[in-house]
Amino acid sequence: MKMITVENVTKTYGEKQLFQDISITIAEKERAGLIGVNGTGKSSLLKIIAGIEFPDSGEILAAKDYRISYLAQQPELDPSKTVLDQVFSGEAPILQLMRAYEEALINLESDPENTAFQEKVFSLQQNMDSSNGWDANTAAKTILMKLGIENITQIIGTMSGGQKKRVALAQVLIESPDLLILDEPTNHLDYDTVKWLEDYLNRYTGSLILVTHDRYFLDRVTNRIFELDGGRLFSYKGNYADFLEAKANREENEAATLEKKKNLFRQELDWIRRGAKARTTKQKARIDRFDQLDDDLASYKTTEKLNLSLSGSRLGKQVFELKDAYKKFDHKVILEGFNLLVKPGDRIGIVGKNGTGKSTLLNILGGREPLDSGERIIGQTVKTAYYTQENEDMDENLRMIEFLKETAHIVQTSDGKTISAAQMLERFLFPPHTHGTLIRKLSGGEKRRLYLLKLLMSEPNVLLLDEPTNDLDTQTLTVLEDYLQDFPGVVITVSHDRYFLDKAIEQLVILEGDGRTSTHYGDYSDFLEKQQEKPSAPLKQTTAQPQTEKPKKKKMSYKEQREWEEIDDKIAQSETRIEQIQKEMAQAGSNFEKAQALMKEENDLNDQLEHFIERWTYLSELAEG
Repeated sequence: MKMITVENVTKTYGEKQLFQDISITIAEKERAGLIGVNGTGKSSLLKIIAGIEFPDSGEILAAKDYRISYLAQQPELDPSKTVLDQVFSGEAPILQLMRAYEEALINLESDPENTAFQEKVFSLQQNMDSSNGWDANTAAKTILMKLGIENITQIIGTMSGGQKKRVALAQVLIESPDLLILDEPTNHLDYDTVKWLEDYLNRYTGSLILVTHDRYFLDRVTNRIFELDGGRLFSYKGNYADFLEAKANREENEAATLEKKKNLFRQELDWIRRGAKARTTKQKARIDRFDQLDDDLASYKTTEKLNLSLSGSRLGKQVFELKDAYKKFDHKVILEGFNLLVKPGDRIGIVGKNGTGKSTLLNILGGREPLDSGERIIGQTVKTAYYTQENEDMDENLRMIEFLKETAHIVQTSDGKTISAAQMLERFLFPPHTHGTLIRKLSGGEKRRLYLLKLLMSEPNVLLLDEPTNDLDTQTLTVLEDYLQDFPGVVITVSHDRYFLDKAIEQLVILEGDGRTSTHYGDYSDFLEKQQEKPSAPLKQTTAQPQTEKPKKKKMSYKEQREWEEIDDKIAQSETRIEQIQKEMAQAGSNFEKAQALMKEENDLNDQLEHFIERWTYLSELAEG
C-alpha cells in the first residue's frame, strides 16, 4: 500500500509559528480536505508535503517511487511554453513517452522521407502500444477539453490568470500521480467544469489532499478532513458534513472543560492574590498550575455566534435600474436590450459561464464601466461598497488596526450598540495579539479578509461582491454569510460558489452569452436542477382539463406515427456512431485538432441521443394508449 506520512513537523515564519509537531498519514485512495482560517498555514503544509518547502523540524516519509503533483493557488508557469509543452512537462515515464512521440512526429513532418525519423516514430508507436500510451493520450485530450482548453498551441504568456490556473490543473491531472495536492482547484471554474472535476476526482485511483472554499465540492469529494487550528492539527473521518458535526461535539466538550478550568482558575486566583509567606514545593506547584491555567484560558477561542449586524446607511426606495442596456467588447456582445430593476432588500447573484461578462455587469452597476447605449439610474441615497478581486488601496506598511481606523474607529450595530475597530477584528477571526501586525506580514487570505472587513465598516447600504469566496477560508465565509443574512441593504454578487449563492441570494441573473440573459427566483441549486431537467413532451402538448373531468388519452398524429416507426433506428444509429467516435479518438494519437472535433461530435450526439430517448418514452406511452 502506497502512503505518505508527515511526522512531527513544525513550521515558523519570522515570529509567527504556524504549527508545531503535527503528524498525519495519507493512505492509498484517501481523499482528504484541509481546512482552517487563512493564515494558519494550510498552503505551507501542502508545500511541505509536496517537497517545495522544508519544515523547521520533522520529516516526510514516503517510498522513493512515490509521485506527487502539486497545484499551487497561484501557479507559476513558463510564459514561453505552449499549452502542449506545459501539460506534458512532467517527469513521469508516460509523459516523457508522449512528449518524445510528439517531437518525433514534428521531425517527420518536416522531413517525411527521412528514414531515421520514420524508424523513430515507428519505434515510439510500438512503445505507446505496449505502455497504454494511447489511453493516456485520449485521457489527456479529454481533460483539456473538459477544462475548456481548446487551443493547445497558445503561448502561456498570452493567457489570463484563470486560463493559466486551468492549464496547471490539467497538467497535474494528466500526470496522474500517487498523490494529488490541489490548492483551491475550483477557482476560475464554472459549474459544469466543477461538476466534471468532482466526478473525475471521485473516480481517481490515487490519493488526494486539497484546500478549497467550495463547501459542496469539499463535501462531495472528501472522505477525511484535517483542520489546522491554533497550531494544532485535528483529524476527522468523513466528509465536510461529518466534520461539522464532529467539530461541534468537540467544541461542546472543550466548552465544558473550559468551564471547569474557569472555576479552578477562580480558586487559584483567590489563592495567589492572598500571597504566600513561604515558597514551599507545594505552593510553587500551585503557582505553576495557575500559570498553566492562565495560558490555557488565554489561548481558548470563543465559538459563539457573532453579531455582525451593522446599522448601514439609510437606503431609499430607488437603488439601481438598467433600461435597454447594451454593451459589447470588440465583437463580443455582453448585454443587448437588458432591463434590470434592483429594489431595496434584493439579494441578486450574477452567474454564467466564463467569459459571458459577469464582472462587466457588476462594473456597470457600480459605475466603473459605461454602457454603450441604454440608461443606468442610481438612487440618491445609495452608498456602495465594492469588493473586487484585487486588494485596492491597501498600504502594506500600516498595521491592521491602523488600516481599519482609516475608515472608522467605531461602528454602530442595528440594535444601536457600538463596536470598536479592535472588536470588529476579533469578530472577523483576528485574535487580539495580531492587531498590531503589519499588513505586509499577512497571508494572501488574511489580506482579503481584512480588506472585506474594512469595506463592511464603511457602513454601506449596497454591497457589490466580485467572487467574494475566492481566497477566503470556510470559517470566514460563514461569518460573512451570517452578516449578509442580517444586512439591511442590497447584495449583488458575482460568484461560482454554489454553497455561498444558496445561502446569500434569492434571485439570479443568468448571462447566457451573445447578449442573452434570463432570471431565476430561488437558490442556485434549484436553478441548476431545473437546467438539468428537460420538460417532457406530454407536458408541453397536453392542455389542462377541469378537475371534474377525466383527462382524455391522446392519440398519435400522422407525424408522430412516422416518428415512432423511425425512432428505434435513429437511436441505434446514434449509439453506433458514438462507439465509432470513441474508437477513432483512441487512434487519433497526437492529432489534438481531430480529437477535439471528435469530442464535440460525441457531445452533440449524446445530446441528440438523450432527445431521441425522451421522445421514445413519450411516443411509447401514446402507442400503448
